[in-house]
Amino acid sequence: MAISLSVLVLLLILAVVFLRSGGLKVSHALVCALLGFYLASTSLAPTIHSGVAATADIVSGLRP
Repeated sequence: MAISLSVLVLLLILAVVFLRSGGLKVSHALVCALLGFYLASTSLAPTIHSGVAATADIVSGLRP
């Protein structure tokens, strides 16, 4: 668990740096995708899923 947590933190830091730099290249997108796969395998996955589902429900309920 300690190794996957370290990889998760490293990928999160890299994703933030890449997104703040202003340009998202193919290598940056790959790092973001890997971050997503690592997040999906952590204990945070149900919380993230619930948050995304709640946000989608709110957005779908808005009437223009």
